[in-house]
Amino acid sequence: MYAVQYIAIVIVLALIVYVLGKYGKREFEWGDFLFWEALLVVMLLIAIFPVEIAMAIKQLLGLGRGLDALFVVGIGLSYLLILKVYVTVDRTEREITELTRKIAIELEEINRRLEEIEKNSK
Repeated sequence: MYAVQYIAIVIVLALIVYVLGKYGKREFEWGDFLFWEALLVVMLLIAIFPVEIAMAIKQLLGLGRGLDALFVVGIGLSYLLILKVYVTVDRTEREITELTRKIAIELEEINRRLEEIEKNSK
């Protein structure tokens, strides 16, 4: 085993503990916790068995070298994570827009009622 594998294993294990801590503090929901833990377990397996996994992916995808296969899978997973972040940000923006509209409507109603009260009091 190479030194870089030991470094990767230590980093992935630290990330697993970090995600467990975040879930324990209720900063992650159950689905997010499972997603990140599964991803980290896969990364741990790749760090422990890089050649075997690369060769299996190479044969599955029909690529020339095992390292190429790992890069292709890594890029694909990166795009999936980017899509997940994009969808979450888009949903958050829509919720903020909807809340802003509701607050503006309620504020306009409050202002209208205050004006009516001022007119009636004069």
